[in-house]
Amino acid sequence: MTRAVYPGSFDPVTRGHLDVITRGSRVLEELIVAVADNPSKSALFSTAERMDLLRSVTQGLPNVRIDAFQGLAVDYLRREGHRVLLRGLRTMSDFEAEFQMALTNRALLSDLETLFVMTSEEFAFISSRLVKETAGLGADVSKFVPPQVLPALAEKLRRR
Repeated sequence: MTRAVYPGSFDPVTRGHLDVITRGSRVLEELIVAVADNPSKSALFSTAERMDLLRSVTQGLPNVRIDAFQGLAVDYLRREGHRVLLRGLRTMSDFEAEFQMALTNRALLSDLETLFVMTSEEFAFISSRLVKETAGLGADVSKFVPPQVLPALAEKLRRR
């Protein structure tokens, strides 16, 4: 079975993330979207909330499963018996960082393969950080996130 893991923080999930998930799901038999649970980072959404949002935006993709992990992604892959990572590329700087990470991951897990998907042009500039910053300043971010994310994001920012 061709199975890959797409790890990330997804805080919050963006249309760019969803683009990579959708396109990955078309070429893989199973795609596991793995939410990084890093207690040392101050995420806007809890791990459970990020997983719920991902389940909501991927409900039409039957071969996509949502999971969570702590620590290194390669440790999660090793523990779960997975050997393929899926990563999205937006810019040349993404390529450099992702290339370095892919080589590091392979040094830690020798039979690991990393597949790269270029994000569609209309999503190349979107990042979760950009979404949180612009939404926090009152901007309309509906072009940047799936519709299911908007009310959750508005509620989180209202509570701040």
